Amino acid sequence: MTGQQEIAESLVARGLASDPLGLVFRPLTGGVSSDIWCVTGAHVPLCVKRARGKLAVEAKWEVPVDRNHFEAEFLRVVGHEVHGLAPELLAEDETQGFIVLPYLDPSEWKLWKPQLLAGQVDPDVARAVGTHLGRLARTTRNRPDLLRQFDTTELFYALRLDPYLLECARRHPDLAPALTELADATASRREALVHGDVSPKNILVSRASSTVVLDAECAWYGDPAFDLAFVVNHLLLKSAHNPSAAPALLAAMKALLEARAEADAPDHADAVQRRATALLPALLLARVDGKSPVEYLVDPGQKAAIRAVARRFLRDPAAHPDEIATALTEEQQT
Repeated sequence: MTGQQEIAESLVARGLASDPLGLVFRPLTGGVSSDIWCVTGAHVPLCVKRARGKLAVEAKWEVPVDRNHFEAEFLRVVGHEVHGLAPELLAEDETQGFIVLPYLDPSEWKLWKPQLLAGQVDPDVARAVGTHLGRLARTTRNRPDLLRQFDTTELFYALRLDPYLLECARRHPDLAPALTELADATASRREALVHGDVSPKNILVSRASSTVVLDAECAWYGDPAFDLAFVVNHLLLKSAHNPSAAPALLAAMKALLEARAEADAPDHADAVQRRATALLPALLLARVDGKSPVEYLVDPGQKAAIRAVARRFLRDPAAHPDEIATALTEEQQT
């Protein structure tokens, strides 16, 4: 693996720093898929990100490191076409396998996840995220150039569909037909550019409630319903974790869904939401029984409630995320 000295020399060669010996690398925490550093001593503070071959989770989970390049490509595309969705790409060293982004000052930018876990739910933030997702789909829909550029279904399978949906199919054999059908249907759709990891841990929020979405390693030209289901799933999980904040979290979900529909093309928005609703119970189950369970759900009763609701709607699909949210609230009250 590339060492910090080689990274420092690469930063100098790309004009981002003057002296490799003057650079200080401070590891940043929170991710399972990459080594990430804040680098000071350059012309401006930098964020350097290098993909890991083995993800830092309990289950064995090995994935190709070339996903770093597809993240760089995603940042190039949205930088030109969906301005404001993601950070600027400052440089890519494809040979050494890392990308360089601006380091966003934590005094100005905060992660959304800790805010939500603390019950601090701003619907304007949810609307901003929904707008990003709608714009991304609308701008990139039916683009053969992007389909060729992000022909990453094999990588998306390794990073998302297998460890989430198919791992649950292995652990819940009675649900395997439904989960496999969802995975296959999702993998087969080629509609728009997908971020693939729209999680609150990857969303930075500014003081003005604007947002940027980080960590596009799973970028894929496929089904935009996956991004919508992925982020809505996290709001549902946090409502199960913190029932006192559930009304605010479900209001945020509604704001996100409405904003996404408004920003997308009207003739596509409803279909995307229907497919996202079908995916939701599979993703709920995945964050309890998949390869990457959420760390904050430790109460067996909360896990059981999520599992019961997920199983119910995998057998009898819901028409709208509200149905799943209501069922989750009711299940926890029994």
